Amino acid sequence: MDRKTSTWVNARELHLSRLIDAPPELVFRAWTEPEMMKHWFVPKPWSIARVDNDVRPGGSSLVVMRDPEGNDYPNHGVYLDIVPGRRIVATDAYVKAWEPSEKPFMTMDLSFEPQDGDRQTLYKARVLHWTVPDREAHEKMGFHDGWATCAEQLADYLATLR
Repeated sequence: MDRKTSTWVNARELHLSRLIDAPPELVFRAWTEPEMMKHWFVPKPWSIARVDNDVRPGGSSLVVMRDPEGNDYPNHGVYLDIVPGRRIVATDAYVKAWEPSEKPFMTMDLSFEPQDGDRQTLYKARVLHWTVPDREAHEKMGFHDGWATCAEQLADYLATLR
């Protein structure tokens, strides 16, 4: 994990924060626009094979992650709250519309707080899990290093757009 990103744990929650040298609206777009997500959303050498986002409360999301061997891992979810340029709340408790998933795992609450007169963003991710074992499983899957790596990739990608 790089020194610019911090992560911490709280009961059933995992947290990450990172100051990004880009305005909140641009960081928000990088989280919601499929072509932008493909540049940073998974730790390399993984890639994004497909993204379908209906960015509105109740809208569905599908992100298909691809490992280096070519195996695809679809991740379905639904947006619960959207504040353009400021907040995204989504969950995997539903796969589309209000169709429940077989095994809900988490809800993520992302915030994009303006800093330095909107020139920078304090990006915060709060990931809430249904159970302590779910949170522990997410940690074992590599939350701290993986999300920190993606935050670094996000910052690096957005730096190329200035």
